[in-house]
Amino acid sequence: MVLDKQAVAKIARLARIEVTDADKEHYAKEISGILQWMEQLNEVDTDGVPMLTSVSAVKLPWRKDVVTDGNQAEAVVKNAPASDYGCFVVPKVME
Repeated sequence: MVLDKQAVAKIARLARIEVTDADKEHYAKEISGILQWMEQLNEVDTDGVPMLTSVSAVKLPWRKDVVTDGNQAEAVVKNAPASDYGCFVVPKVME
């Protein structure tokens, strides 16, 4: 797939980036090269190749999914200007 300057202008507008007219030709060549490389990859026969979930066969240890308070309540409110019963005290915003 070969892109022209109008396609690059549309891509730039959708991405909300400014591209000068001088750069549009350069980016058209660059993006076209990338798309041609992707087309070349699509030609590779991958039948019978198992899908990878990781590039290494190392299994990471799982931790139990347990909800805790972190045991740091005092450290959390330590720098608060005011706290009461382990909670932040904030100014009233509604009457």
